[in-house]
Amino acid sequence: MMPMEPADLQTAATWLREANGLLITAGAGMGVDSGLPDFRGNEGFWRAYPALAAAQRDFQSMANPGTFREDPRLAWGFYGHRLKLYRATRPHAGFATLIRWAQPMPHGAFVFTSNVDGQFQRAGFPEGRIVECHGSIHHLQCCEPCSPSIWSAAPFVPQVDTQVCRLTSELPRCPVCGAVARPNILMFWDAEWLSSRADAQQARLERWLASVTRLVVVELGAGTALSTVRRFSTRHGPRVIRINPREPQIDPSLGIGIQTGALEGLTLLDDALGRYP
Repeated sequence: MMPMEPADLQTAATWLREANGLLITAGAGMGVDSGLPDFRGNEGFWRAYPALAAAQRDFQSMANPGTFREDPRLAWGFYGHRLKLYRATRPHAGFATLIRWAQPMPHGAFVFTSNVDGQFQRAGFPEGRIVECHGSIHHLQCCEPCSPSIWSAAPFVPQVDTQVCRLTSELPRCPVCGAVARPNILMFWDAEWLSSRADAQQARLERWLASVTRLVVVELGAGTALSTVRRFSTRHGPRVIRINPREPQIDPSLGIGIQTGALEGLTLLDDALGRYP
């Protein structure tokens, strides 16, 4: 791990203090400190889902609309378990730190995340200030889809046999046609995902960005395997603070890299804000 340069922390603290809007960009690494798995490689995925390891089913084969057509109880065994996990998970203290930083900024904060877990809403960020670019597990759509409808997953309480990763309760159904419902999440090889909810979120973000004149970006746990979040962050430089334990590299003309996990990096920055007036 690279040593942290005090000058970098001081610079980052200055950017945060001078900003009138905070853009938070986050990948799977943001949830690790809350105890969530990030599914980095098959080993991590199979450690979280040993039944899928025994069946040699990898993440891409499960995060796939085809599985909902071929074996919906297996697909919902995986996604139902995740839904229950995310509902029960308490966001780590770093989320509250970000909310506190944004409070004195005239334009507050906006979140752009590839995470589908709903942790930013659970931590207290307003629904209207979040873009979930890959959708949300807390919303459902028809597998077909028969209509453009997207609805809340709140009434659905999945029961899962984790020994075989299969849903044992009733499958969720589309209220329009009765077909099996699926999460409103962009999966691999997914031509059926309904993007209208994410599109509306993105439009709100674009309007917000147009109003911010002194933007700072704090990127958390966004890797290079799927670089959607990293690319979005750097498009909104040059004041990007990239916090990542494995891949903190960033062009110095665009920002600063901090090689730590999300919670540790936010704590370091919070201390720096108090240390460098």
